[in-house]
Amino acid sequence: MSDTKIFNHIAKALAFSPKQVKAVADFLDDGATVPFLARYRQEATGGLDEEQIRAIRDALDTQRTLEKRKETILKSIKEQEKLTPELEEQIKTCTDLNTLEDIYLPYKRKRKTRGDKAKEKGLEPLAQLIWDQEIEKGDPSEYAREYIDAEKDVESVEDAFAGANDIVAEWINESLEVRNMLRKVFANHATISTKKNPTVKNRTNFEDYYDFSAKVNRLKPYQILAINRGERENILFVNAELWEERTLENIDDVVIKNDRSIFTEYLQDAVEDAYKRLLFPSLERELRNELTDRADAHAIETFATNLSNLLMQPPLDKKIVMGIDPAFRSGCKVAVVDETGKYLEGTTVYPTPPRKQVAEAEAVFEKLIDKYGVTLIAIGNGTASRETEQIVAAFLQKRKEKKPKEELHYLIVNEAGASVYSASKVARDEFPKLDAAQRGNISIARRVQDPLAELVKIDPKSIGVGLYQHDVNQNQLSGKLDDVVESCVNEVGVNLNTASAPLLSHISGLGRKVAKNIVKRREDKGIFIDREQIKDIEGVGAFRFQQAAGFMRIPESKNPLDNTAIHPESYQAAEKLCNLFGIDLDNLSNEKKKIASKFSNMDLQQTAGQVGVGVPTFELIIENLQKPGRDPRESLQKPLLRTDVMKMEDLKTGQKLEGTVRNVVDFGAFVDIGVKQDGLLHISNMAGNRKIEDPHDVVSVGDIISLEIITLDLERGRIGLKLVGA
Repeated sequence: MSDTKIFNHIAKALAFSPKQVKAVADFLDDGATVPFLARYRQEATGGLDEEQIRAIRDALDTQRTLEKRKETILKSIKEQEKLTPELEEQIKTCTDLNTLEDIYLPYKRKRKTRGDKAKEKGLEPLAQLIWDQEIEKGDPSEYAREYIDAEKDVESVEDAFAGANDIVAEWINESLEVRNMLRKVFANHATISTKKNPTVKNRTNFEDYYDFSAKVNRLKPYQILAINRGERENILFVNAELWEERTLENIDDVVIKNDRSIFTEYLQDAVEDAYKRLLFPSLERELRNELTDRADAHAIETFATNLSNLLMQPPLDKKIVMGIDPAFRSGCKVAVVDETGKYLEGTTVYPTPPRKQVAEAEAVFEKLIDKYGVTLIAIGNGTASRETEQIVAAFLQKRKEKKPKEELHYLIVNEAGASVYSASKVARDEFPKLDAAQRGNISIARRVQDPLAELVKIDPKSIGVGLYQHDVNQNQLSGKLDDVVESCVNEVGVNLNTASAPLLSHISGLGRKVAKNIVKRREDKGIFIDREQIKDIEGVGAFRFQQAAGFMRIPESKNPLDNTAIHPESYQAAEKLCNLFGIDLDNLSNEKKKIASKFSNMDLQQTAGQVGVGVPTFELIIENLQKPGRDPRESLQKPLLRTDVMKMEDLKTGQKLEGTVRNVVDFGAFVDIGVKQDGLLHISNMAGNRKIEDPHDVVSVGDIISLEIITLDLERGRIGLKLVGA
């Protein structure tokens, strides 16, 4: 298939124009990044956003993979001297990988089959008679006797028919019509059933599936993933089931063209053999793989949505933070960081069991808070978190009695991945003189100040906002999460003078090596004062500068446009616009109030033409002139700060409280309500009588929501919640 046909095919499938698909393909082939295209090439792409551009990118990858497979198949069949013009055309025009593999099935090199052995015995002509169904009179045995040959191990009529049927069964298995029909039957009528492995004696997490059955078109993604894991751990036996008698009748309807053929009975035998021995096992595997792919895609999408919401949590800037990484025997690690995240001091205290040195820990807290002016305490949510929280809350209450006007709070921080970070090369490079245990609490403190800047240092799979993330296709998961991180970092932009190398490495067009070169240049020669200086960095050519420049912010620059998302290629247009409307560009921050009124009655199309840009670029310029240095996270809900703590025993049904959403999964959301155990807000309790299909339509990771406790199980540590008003 030519590129033009590929573009047309993708355009039709995704409801874009072929021109848009071609534009995206050309840009991507030249090395452009998705964030750059979505923000700075809207005129060329017809206003496509990142999600749409990535859909085109993925479709291009799929189609190009398909084309490569076609080339391999054509070459293989040609080498066998079996490639006819009709077959070549059928392969070249195929648009589906399953169908392509079905076409190739008769020509695929494989181990010698029962059909191959029967052909070697000279039984193919008899198989052809059965398959053609043209003979309506006579005794089938008379035709079979011609093929009896003791030297070839065909000693009877039964032997002849058995071998011939082996050949016919393989033809049925290789029939495109049969396989496509059966795929529809499997998709619409197959049932997945699971049973407990009788050798399993202990309780497991798979008890819901010990005697489970559901039609495949009603299986939920999380059920598929749970079943797969249970099977993999040898706890569950899993089978696909179909109504065999009806399915054989369906195949008969396709294969049997002439009921009056004297070979109909033998053909029916071949149908049954083909179904049980060849078709069912093959299509069962294919069905299970498709179910897994579907579940993987859903789980990956859920993880990506949660990760995006977590990364885009608003920063609590201008806070001096004391981070605490709780533990029991090894003690609680404490670190203080200043407003910029710079590490100031750290130590270890032992207020939790077994030592219970609460007074000593409080003395350390007091000293660090007074010494550095700490305004926020961040407590990791891992082992000993709630015990530590109770100690900190009690300490704050005592301190408040002495200093009632002091603004000092604490909050619980998701510490997932902190240990991964603390042992990583990134952490060792940042804090070479600290041991791994002391680095984790610095990460916890910094996550409060800027979640995005800190979490990009950690493998996204370790951040703990997914479901079955270690079970799904790891390459697809990594690719999707990389897309999420890339989107979030570039949507926010980075301060070129404070950003770490890991954060810079996600900027459009950059990579790890160039990011390290930027940091080194900053350390050697001081801060950047102009975007043009980026061009001096080793590894940054004209193209890389084009891709990256608009996503970097330089608050210290004399040119205020350097602290906006306006691309340097549009500076001239921005300056023309300011001159046109009498805006003092050098004092842009003081002009913000005037700008909105001056632009209020503007003809966008006409003015964009006057300054020499398209309307999308013009709108970007206007937005950034009004809000220079804007962080898109500013308008989001700030984290929930606390000064006191509750225990499970303090809770009661009917109680109303606020909580922070920690994770969103298919069946609901897990919510931190300030006690040891997260509560479950089930999907059925999100909107009263209204049915919710996707919990993400109601809540997101990081949301602060009002809840009511509806069930309590203190023994099992389970809390059931519903949204207030639901």
